[in-house]
Amino acid sequence: MTLAKALNAGLRKAMEDDEKVVIMGEDVGTLGGVFRITDGLQKDFGDARVIDTPLAESGIVGTAVGLAMRGYRPVVEIQFDGFVYPAYDQIVCQVAKLHFRSQGRIRIPMVIRIPFGGGIGAVEHHSESPEAQFVHTPGLKVVACSHPADAYAMIQQAVHADDPVVFLEPKRLYHSTKADVDEAALSAAPAPLWQSRVVRPGADATLVAYGPTVSTCLDAATVAAEEGRSLEVIDLRTLSPLDLLPVYESVRRTGRLVVVHEAHVTLGLGAEIAARVTEECFHSLEAPVLRVGGFDTPYPPARIEEAFLPDLDRVLDAVDRTFGF
Repeated sequence: MTLAKALNAGLRKAMEDDEKVVIMGEDVGTLGGVFRITDGLQKDFGDARVIDTPLAESGIVGTAVGLAMRGYRPVVEIQFDGFVYPAYDQIVCQVAKLHFRSQGRIRIPMVIRIPFGGGIGAVEHHSESPEAQFVHTPGLKVVACSHPADAYAMIQQAVHADDPVVFLEPKRLYHSTKADVDEAALSAAPAPLWQSRVVRPGADATLVAYGPTVSTCLDAATVAAEEGRSLEVIDLRTLSPLDLLPVYESVRRTGRLVVVHEAHVTLGLGAEIAARVTEECFHSLEAPVLRVGGFDTPYPPARIEEAFLPDLDRVLDAVDRTFGF
C-alpha cells in the first residue's frame, strides 16, 4: 500500500467508526484531493460529510472550529503547505487557545492535514516546511508520518484525539513509498501516537529525522554500513510533544548525533533537539550535534530544488564531520 492509499484507508476507517467525523477542504470531494488522499470518500459518505469548500483557508479552519465546538470531529485539508498561512491566525489564536481560554470546558477535536516538504518539482507555497511555527505554538499537537503503516494508524489516532492535531504528510512520499499495511492489527493495537521510534538500530552514530527525511537517513545508513559504520536511525513521528527519550538513549551509546530535516536550519526543529540533547547527554557526546537542513532562502525554483533539499551526500558528509572531532 502506498502512503497515499494508507491515509485514504485510515480516513475511511475513522469515518466508519464515528459519524461525527467530517472532511473539509478544497477539491477534497468530487476530485478526491489534489493528491487523491480523499478519493472515493464523498461518493461513499456523501457531500454532507466530505465537503468541497471555497478557496478560503481561514474560512475553512474557522468553520471547522465551530463544528468542533459543537461535537463534530472535522478533518481539514490544506491543499499545499504554503497555503496554510491565510489560516495561521485562526490556528494560532483560536484552535490552539480555546481549550486553555475556556479553562478546559471547550475541546477542539480537529485535525489539520498539511502535505509538506519538497521534492515534487513544484515552487514556493507548494514545497515548504512550516512545522516549527506550529511546534512553537502551545496548545497544538504536531505529528509527521513517514511510513504507510504509520500513516494508516496515526491519522485515525489523530482524528480520535480530543486535542487539535496538525498532521504533516510528506507529499513526495505519497505515491513513491510502499509497504505492507495490516489494517486489522494496526486498528486493534496501534503504536502510541506521541512516541518516536528507532527504525534502524546502530552503534556508531545517531541520525534523527521525521517525515520525508526518514527515508533519506535510512539510505544513508545503508551506504554507511558498506563502509563499516553502523548508524542508528530514529523517526521522531511526534514533533509536539517531542519524545526524545529514545534519542537520549541512543546518543548515550553512540556519542554522536545528526539531525536531518527539510526546513531551514535556523530555528528549525533541529535547533531545539540539539539544545535538549546537549543538556541531557553532555558527558556522552563525542562531537557537537550537527544539523542538516534547507538553506536560509525562500524555496527555490524546481530546477534547482535538489540542491536545496538534504540528500544522501549531505547527510553522509555530516556523519563524516561528526567523526572528525
